Order: sequence, then C-alpha cells, then structure tokens
Amino acid sequence: MSVLAPEKPQRQKRPLKQPDFWTIVSLALFALFALFLIYPLWEVLKESVVNGEGEFTLEYFVTFFAKNYYFSTIINSFVLSIAVTLVSLAIGIPFSYFYTYFKLRGQRLLFIGAVLSCMSAPFIGAYAWILLMGRSGLVTEVIQTLLPWVEVGSIYGFGGLVLVLSLKLFPLVSVYMNGAFRSVDTSLLEAASLMGSTGLRRILTVTLRLTVPTMLAASLLVFMRTFADFGTPLLIGEGFRTFTVEIYNQYLGETGTNHNFAAAIGVIGVVVTAIVFWFQKYAAGKFTFTLKSSSPVVRIKPRGIGGVLIYLYMYALVGLAFLPQVYVMYLSFRNSNSSVFLPGYSFDNYLQAMDRLLVRSTLNTLWFGTISMIIIIVVAVLIAYLVVRRSNAVNNFIDTMAMIPYILPGAVIGIGLVVAFNKQPLALTGTAAIMILALVIRRMPYTIRSATATLMHIPMSMEEASRSLGASKFKTFRAITVPMMANGITSGAILSFVAIVPEMSAGIILYNTPTITLTMSAYVAITRGNYGLACAFATVLTVLTAIVLLVYLRFTREEDVKM
Repeated sequence: MSVLAPEKPQRQKRPLKQPDFWTIVSLALFALFALFLIYPLWEVLKESVVNGEGEFTLEYFVTFFAKNYYFSTIINSFVLSIAVTLVSLAIGIPFSYFYTYFKLRGQRLLFIGAVLSCMSAPFIGAYAWILLMGRSGLVTEVIQTLLPWVEVGSIYGFGGLVLVLSLKLFPLVSVYMNGAFRSVDTSLLEAASLMGSTGLRRILTVTLRLTVPTMLAASLLVFMRTFADFGTPLLIGEGFRTFTVEIYNQYLGETGTNHNFAAAIGVIGVVVTAIVFWFQKYAAGKFTFTLKSSSPVVRIKPRGIGGVLIYLYMYALVGLAFLPQVYVMYLSFRNSNSSVFLPGYSFDNYLQAMDRLLVRSTLNTLWFGTISMIIIIVVAVLIAYLVVRRSNAVNNFIDTMAMIPYILPGAVIGIGLVVAFNKQPLALTGTAAIMILALVIRRMPYTIRSATATLMHIPMSMEEASRSLGASKFKTFRAITVPMMANGITSGAILSFVAIVPEMSAGIILYNTPTITLTMSAYVAITRGNYGLACAFATVLTVLTAIVLLVYLRFTREEDVKM
C-alpha cells in the first residue's frame, strides 16, 4: 500500500504593479532634462578640460587665472553686476513705493512704459544711447554747441554701462516690489505710527524690513541679468571688458577662436553665478516670513511740493528709461545712408528691411516664441503638479534641474547645445529645433514658479471631490486642476514669452540665416553699420513686445510678479 504525498499548494504569481501615469511623467521629464540640460552642461565642462588632442588638461583654467587680461573680465562682470543691482534698487524701490501708495494720474502708462523699457532687446538701449550721447550723438552735439564749456561725460565704459543697464533693469525691482508693498499689513504701519515711527523712519525701519525677501529676489534677478548681458557691454563697454563678451570673442571672434577656452570661461561664470545664487538663498532664509495684508492699500493723492516732486521723479525716470526706444522709433523713419542719417523722412528703412529678412525674422520670432511657449506651458504644468501634489526626491530633483537655467548665462547654454548636438544621432545645430530648445531651457523657470505658486493655493478637496465621483486621476487633472491653474499659467507663460522675444545671448551662438530672429537681424545691421535698417528691425521688435505686454495685462490684470 502506497501513501501519496500531499501536493504542495502552488503559489499564485502576483501581477506586476503597473506604473501609474505620473510615475511615467516623472521618468520622462527626468530623461528629457538629463538629455537636453545636464548632458550639454557636461559637454561644456568636458570641453573645458580637454585639449585639441583629446587629452585631459587644466591649461585653459590656468591661462584664465594667470593672465590678468582674462581674469579681469570676471572681476569686471562681478563689479558691474553689483553696481547695477545697487543703483536699480536705489531708483526702483522709491518708484515702486510711490506707485503703490499714491494715486497717480497715468498710473497704467507709467507701468507699461517702465516694463517696456525693460523688455526690449539687450543691446537696443545701448545702441540708442550711443546715438544720443556717443561722441557724435544728438545730445552730445547740442550740449557742445550751446554750452561749449561743459564737458559731456562719455557713454562708453563702466559709467555708461551702469547708467544704461540700471535704467533698463530697475523695472524688474519695481514689479517685484509692487506685490511686496501691497502685502504689508497696514495695521503694522498704523502701530508703528502710534509708537512714534513716521515718515522716512517708518519706511526704513518697518516697510523695507518687511519686504527684504522680495528685495533679495529682485536683486538676484537684476544681478543675473547684468552678469549674463552680452549686447550692452559689446557695444559700449570699450575698454571695460566682461566675461560674456570674452566668451563670444573666443567662440566666434573674427581674430581667431578657441572653443575650449570659451568653454572654460563659461564654466567659471557658472560657478560664480551659482555662488551668488546660494548666497542669496541663504540670506533670504534669514528673513523667512509670510506677509498677508488684512486690508487693501488705500492710495492717497500726492499734494503740495512733495506731490510735484513725486510726479517729476516718476515721469522723468520712465521718460529717461523709455527714451532710447522712442528715439529708435523716430530714427526708423529718417532717411539714412548706412551709418549716416540724412534730412527727411520716409519708409525706406522699412522697405529695405523687407528686402533684408524682415518677414522671415518676424515669423521666426513669433513661430519660435509660440512653439517654445506651448512646450513651456506643458512642462511647467506637469512639474508644478509633481512638486505640489506628488512631492518626492525624484520630483524635487526635477524641479531643481528646471531652475538651473535661472542662474546660467545664455552663452553657456548656447555653447553646450552646439557641442552636444552637432553630430548624429541628434544633429540639431543650425536648425530651428535648437533655437526653440534654447528658448525653452532659458525661459521655463518663470512659468514653472508661477504655476507652482498658483497650484499651492488650490485646495486638494476639489480634486478629491472629482475622484469620489468616479473621475480618473488624469481626467481630474485635465478637467479640474488645469483650468483652476489657468491664471497662473497664463501669467507665467506670457511673462516667459515677453522674455523670449528679445533673446540674444544664446541666439548669437545658435542662429543662422534660415533661423534668424528680429533681435539678431537688428544686431547684424548694427555690426554692419546700417543704422537706419537696425532702427527699423528694433522698432518692429519693440511694437511686438508692447503687444505681448498688453496681452499680459489684459489676461492677468496685475501689476506685480509673484515668483
């Protein structure tokens, strides 16, 4: 008799857990950032430590620090950025204070004029100031004729750079500080008045102290914009050389190029900006608090001699800042012969521009900007949702990677993309794709921060209610979350678009004739001495920027930036 052994129960295989939609999105975004941002930056770093024979070397860094001719460019950029930041704060904070707390006539006009002066192409203001206050400029000649004993200061060099860049960038301080001043609780100001702190003392000891975090954020933005500026130092820097111009000279210079050395200078620039960024974050961390006004700011009408001085300050500052654009528009209708403007007015400059790629430049500017903005919106919404609703180490790392371009000079991004994608299987150099890619990388942080801030204020209960009614996660995201984020998305996207339109520092390295934009067309015309043609391109660019800004104000109805 045989005894049958009991059969062992078979283990049931557990079905493999399928990754959900958001996990796939996280992995996809991580891969995209690794390919199009981290990989190009790695190529720049590799280019800076490899010689022509492919051998490891630090000779380019040694050359940079050993020769004062090169090392001074970083010092000059650093000193210039600090000076422009301090001057921008000095003129931008009073402008914002008067704008916020006083009921001024033409208030919207002041805001549009200030922001338009800031959103123009980097070199247009410098070029216009040369026409106004250069050695043969209009203002220079008038002063020398009427007041021959008065010595007219030069617009060239360090002083001219500080003047031009400060007038261009102080609106960045203003639009940030507008929101901060509106957020100051008026009860705190009333309490300070009861304790004897009034007037200027109250502004310095209470109001400004409460807005320090915003002031530091605005300072960082002005510093980064100045540090990365290429067009202004190129045109009016003369003996005052900056590192961005040196990168251009080493990469595309007419007297010889050294791509490895250009990459090394770019790496040093990234290190400097990263140190400044982390210092700003550390300083801002010392002033971490939340402002929320219990009652709206009540604007008062300026009266007496003080009111006259306020109006004079506001309109004179905006008029001075916007003067270059107005003068360029005026010159675009003047007859000209290359670099000489002749008597009489006509549309010849615009007709000449029509023959010199005006249509292509305008279409490229709009096409590249629109495609870039669509990509930015999609990526920004996805990242905002991952960071706010599904926060984890991977998603937070993606958010950090997305903010890296905020501190990167555009020239470094341009070099990285050329080095990384000049060969198969992704040979993008010279194509529209690489121009769009550069625009997306450079301007995405604006929309991400705006979308993230908006989503943080949307209650989770709205999405939970949708899920409880049977809607899937994706349908809830598409039909509930995204529409509720619309204002923040629109605000950040249009702000990104306004910054995309005049983009130059990366485009100067990446563009060619088929992919030329309005900014590059104006720059090429200036370098070739055709000033009337340059004015025509610049005017079209300014008008286009104004239209985009008006659309921004129409959709947001706001006069401050929340980032």
